[in-house]
Amino acid sequence: MNKILNRFERRIICLIVFLLTVQLAVSQDTVLNKYGLWVINDVKVLKKTIRKNPAKQMMDVKEQVPGIILDLRYAGTNNFMHQQLYPFITTTYLRKPAADSLSVIQKELKKQGLGLKIFDAYRPYSVTEKMWEPVQDDRYAADPRKGSGHNRGVAVDLTIINLNTKEELDMGTGFDNFSDTAHHAFTNLPEAVLQNRLLLKNVMEEHGFKALDTEWWHYYLPNTKEYELLDISFAELNKKSKVRTKK
Repeated sequence: MNKILNRFERRIICLIVFLLTVQLAVSQDTVLNKYGLWVINDVKVLKKTIRKNPAKQMMDVKEQVPGIILDLRYAGTNNFMHQQLYPFITTTYLRKPAADSLSVIQKELKKQGLGLKIFDAYRPYSVTEKMWEPVQDDRYAADPRKGSGHNRGVAVDLTIINLNTKEELDMGTGFDNFSDTAHHAFTNLPEAVLQNRLLLKNVMEEHGFKALDTEWWHYYLPNTKEYELLDISFAELNKKSKVRTKK
């Protein structure tokens, strides 16, 4: 009887040690924040996820999409917060499937003398927390209790431009317009504006993106939850040792 109890106790002890080891390993890789979300804030941990799934690579959008125009609003003060939320950056990032799709879209639009302009793509989770405070309406800003497709690197805010003039097509409102006029369902607009929005929506959805109902500029990959929330700085992503799998 004592031998059986001793074996049972040893097994229990081994199980406890194993669970503690797993918990320690997880805690080293991610941070459980106040909302109970796992957020990766270490490039080394991101690299581990990439080794398991190369689709999770964070790609330099400027390199991946030739001719793309960037107007990164949160790197300056021309945004709804009226403050600089990002450091000065000359490029932005997306997960590989999103960047690959944009590259194809850019080529298709170029045949019509058109191209893409990006307002925002990857957004560190900590920035989402700052942006939530003045809005606190999940129709227009991501609730940090859930996180954003931007934080996962699979959402992009963008529009279409005329390649000759570099002018944006008229979409009826500017970027980050928090009114019903920016909704896809809002139709009390000139026909040209409706057609411009439809052009953007069609080309994005044909290549795997989904539209956010309340923002004509916001598109995301539908399998958002397959990608971890990230709070990694642009400086880290921009290092020469880019966050990609080794060849």
